[in-house]
Amino acid sequence: QVQLVESGGGLVQAGDSLSLSCAASGDSLSHYAMGWFRRKASEKEREFVSTISWNGEIINYADSVRGRFRISRDNAKNTLSMEMNMLKPEDTAVYYCAASVHSLTTAPEMYDWWGQGTQVTVSS
Repeated sequence: QVQLVESGGGLVQAGDSLSLSCAASGDSLSHYAMGWFRRKASEKEREFVSTISWNGEIINYADSVRGRFRISRDNAKNTLSMEMNMLKPEDTAVYYCAASVHSLTTAPEMYDWWGQGTQVTVSS
């Protein structure tokens, strides 16, 4: 079992950048596919943002963030990161990192462990 803790959220203006981090403990992240998901205040479900395979070779992005966000992982440091650039008000959400023992997938229901989330608010 792995424990995940996100950090790096905050309040920024449109066009600004933020970097999110997810620190893992209890197990090596190299055992997991990892993902970032978000839940907007108006929605009940978490939506896919980006996922990365255990070795970092396969990466997926939602269309809404492709070209602006960049996911990365450092298995030696047991961390997952996401650099978010050119932020938009519609990026406002609680962002979660998640770990999956399954093959890389963008479906949140296939992720087994979740962090508590970090709030990102983008003002216009």
